[in-house]
Amino acid sequence: MKKFECGMIVPGCHWQTRAATDADLVARAVEHMRQAHGETMIRETLVKRIKTAIADDRATERDAAA
Repeated sequence: MKKFECGMIVPGCHWQTRAATDADLVARAVEHMRQAHGETMIRETLVKRIKTAIADDRATERDAAA
């Protein structure tokens, strides 16, 4: 499982999401950027920043192993 925390890109935003694939995370993050932050044009540079901020969700992995 992987996670994306919007605060890595937009300081002060506490929104986060988890998904099995990077593609799902990027899609969710882009939709969040549109709705919550008023982004009307999603540039490739923003998508790259989102991809860079994606991390493995260690907490979910530990819970699954327990």
